[in-house]
Amino acid sequence: MLLENKNAVIYGAGGPIGGAVARAFAREGARVFLAGRTQAKLDMVADEIRSNGGVAYTAVVDALDEQMVNRYVDAVVEQAGSIDISFNLISVGDVQQPLLDITVEDFLQPITTAMRAHFLTSRAAARHMIRRGSGVILAFGGSGPHTLPGLGGFKIALDALEGLRRQLACELGQHGIRVVTLKTGGVPESLPNTAPGRDEIISGLEQATLLKRTAQLADVGNVAAFVASDQARTMTASTVNISCGALMDY
Repeated sequence: MLLENKNAVIYGAGGPIGGAVARAFAREGARVFLAGRTQAKLDMVADEIRSNGGVAYTAVVDALDEQMVNRYVDAVVEQAGSIDISFNLISVGDVQQPLLDITVEDFLQPITTAMRAHFLTSRAAARHMIRRGSGVILAFGGSGPHTLPGLGGFKIALDALEGLRRQLACELGQHGIRVVTLKTGGVPESLPNTAPGRDEIISGLEQATLLKRTAQLADVGNVAAFVASDQARTMTASTVNISCGALMDY
């Protein structure tokens, strides 16, 4: 198994994408530590993993709270002995409106949330990974040279996340720590059934791809498991594009 005997912390594990990653990691042999804001959602994911023979632990954690994140990571290391993988998948609370219409607060919301949460969780994990001389820090979202109108601060938050990924990879590489971002261009399965215009959104996502299909939750989990494994040990300071061609790399 790709992640046998690995300890993986997943923030936002109660969400569709976080849950898919947690299930894939557990299936590949990792002990998964599921962190999020809603205990009931975390329990649902953990129960499914355990029913399939996996090992999962849950904890309510606010990824924006510095002291809480540090205490949680320290507790995981005390219990498991190490953190091998840290994956932040929390939502950033973006409000998508044209820049001339959006408020300053709504514009800054996703940027501030993404930067604070990813900085705190990455730093907390890296402090322990450095002692072992290895580890993988993953982020989700990615970016690229193109954008669309009406996204507010969301695309800018993704750009900032890539800047943080490059800086972390630069500073942590000497300690054997890899830093990678996954980007999909949208996963229709993660959209609530009650989302306004859901069918139109999905159709637009599919038409934007070269393969005329989008990534599924299982695809995200499978690729994340590979990137987190020693099979991808040469991969760092990079973005893994699983957008089916919707996002072009240059």
